[in-house]
Amino acid sequence: MSTLALDTADFGNVLQPASPKGKFRLPGVALIQTTHGLQRVMLLTGIVIVAIFLIVAICAPWLAPYGFAQIFQPQQAMSTTHPLGTTVGGFDVLSRIIYGARTAVEVILLAVALSIVVGVPLGVISGYLAGWLDRVLVLVMDALYAFPSLLMAIVVSIMINQGRSGGFTGILSAAVAITVIFVPQYFRVTRNATMAAKVEPYVDAARVAGAKSPRIMFGHILPNVSQSIPVLMTLNAAESILTLAGLGFLGFGIEPNSAAEWGYDLNKARSDIANGIWWTAVFPGAAIVLIVVGVTLIGESLNDVLNPLLRTRGGTTTADEQELVEVVETSEEASQTNEETSQEEDES
Repeated sequence: MSTLALDTADFGNVLQPASPKGKFRLPGVALIQTTHGLQRVMLLTGIVIVAIFLIVAICAPWLAPYGFAQIFQPQQAMSTTHPLGTTVGGFDVLSRIIYGARTAVEVILLAVALSIVVGVPLGVISGYLAGWLDRVLVLVMDALYAFPSLLMAIVVSIMINQGRSGGFTGILSAAVAITVIFVPQYFRVTRNATMAAKVEPYVDAARVAGAKSPRIMFGHILPNVSQSIPVLMTLNAAESILTLAGLGFLGFGIEPNSAAEWGYDLNKARSDIANGIWWTAVFPGAAIVLIVVGVTLIGESLNDVLNPLLRTRGGTTTADEQELVEVVETSEEASQTNEETSQEEDES
């Protein structure tokens, strides 16, 4: 085997832990193996919760006993026919929760994807080119970031759907409204990282080699400044759920006959609480809390894994910390040996 082939094989082993030949290795297993203790419990708990909601969202037509817009007798208590009862509008609560998971997942994926596509390239361009373009972009992003997020989402939603919030238009308007809130966050994080990375030696080497600015920005700098994006994605996903619920609760979300939305159901359940009808509000609220908790747990765990300063959670130490401890112990042993040697020389 040649030296080049050996180096390539060793590099592949570093990227992916060794596994039995011919066996499929699930993605993310290596990430879970780097966690320990409380950190691993948080990550696995978040993954399980989010996975359940994803399965429910994908299989909603088969899991829901009824359609999300199918009307029955209003405010029925929990029974075999309606396991979680019915709402004041006559909708089946369980079916609305299941289809609401699909709406939430669609809005989250669309909003986060649009935010990354817009915010990350703008951040790289602004941080690398600087000058007047950077000042203009920073001014615009700061103005968007300073605006109240929920009020901004309401304004953008009204501008897009023009008072009509059907199925696709409602999901699109909600996603775009949330995107306007998230773009400044991705812009800030990417811009700051780009400004620190553009003075690194590998960027100077790329310039000397004759690489164009677009290649340097998106071929060299972007892969090295994107480590914090996964953490920001998970935190934004949790915030997008709350923003979507807020839009629906205030009446600027999706129409109930077009798609199921938990915020709308909570709004219609306000008067039920005073009458002792608790199931119309408890279950949609619990769904919102659970999915937000699950996504947040994943985000916090990823932050602990990717941030070297936080990797000691759960009583573990990283390889760098272990190496530092060994260096310190070796230095102490060497100093003790030198002291003993000097004392022997003095006595002699």
